[in-house]
Amino acid sequence: MKLEKLPKIALGAWAWGNDGTFGNDLNIEELQPIFDTAIENGLNLWDTAFVYGMGISEEILGKFIKNTDKKCIISTKFTPQCADPYAENPVTAMFENSQRLLNSDFIDIYWIHNPVGAPEYTKKLVETAKEGNIGRIGVSNHNLEEIKEAHEILKDADLELSAVQNHFSLLNRSSQDSGILDYCKENNITFFSYMVLEQGALSGKYNTKNPFPEGSARSLAYNPILPEIEKINEVVGEIANSHDVSIAQIMISWAISKETLPIIGATKVKHVTDAIEASKIVLSKDEIKIMEEVADNANVSTIREWEKVME
Repeated sequence: MKLEKLPKIALGAWAWGNDGTFGNDLNIEELQPIFDTAIENGLNLWDTAFVYGMGISEEILGKFIKNTDKKCIISTKFTPQCADPYAENPVTAMFENSQRLLNSDFIDIYWIHNPVGAPEYTKKLVETAKEGNIGRIGVSNHNLEEIKEAHEILKDADLELSAVQNHFSLLNRSSQDSGILDYCKENNITFFSYMVLEQGALSGKYNTKNPFPEGSARSLAYNPILPEIEKINEVVGEIANSHDVSIAQIMISWAISKETLPIIGATKVKHVTDAIEASKIVLSKDEIKIMEEVADNANVSTIREWEKVME
């Protein structure tokens, strides 16, 4: 089976779940132009999960997939915390439910969302993958030891670990510092970086005078550290101006320069068009060094409640 070539950027449908994480409610009429613009411009890799709104994100994406004749590359996840305790194989049960919601028999990338219950759920995924309806297998929010463990389990079953997905941004480079990025390169594993823009904090849109709206998880996570983030965005803004692009586009370009595949949350058509242009930007080594130094000097943590530092 020939696997679809992956584009430089994936588009994320986390916010489509309307689960309160982003503090907004999106409807299918607002999201349709986003999907259409992406597909028309070759950005056809969509990342979602059942847990994003308990099926809402997958269901919306599935309706779009059903009504297009263009190829979509689908990435979705088994989340251990949502497992059916009565299912013979909880991974298969969630996988089949995702297939139904996404209107697709074939899932291009299927992930273990986090290491809760590892390695048993990875072994269960082997049973699911043997059915032949999964293109690539990935693990998310795993540290290096957990990635190696999953890799060995899959290898022993004549399967491959093809992808790793972790929080990775200018403010959270623990997957680089811990050797995960190097391990992925050595083993031909694609590293997907999520929260590259720190849910908008590293986009230049928010600052001390314009904080995140109260009432969302983002406001609790980022508003207290906006003074430090504002300083970072000021420096990155100078680099952005020299390229005649936005701060957000520079952040995306930085993630690509680290040889990762960034997942960009798409809640506006502009997010898609910005991502397309960001993939064309080439940052110099000096620009990357400046960005990383200012981020280090900020000395803030954006590790969220569901995560851990990758050691």
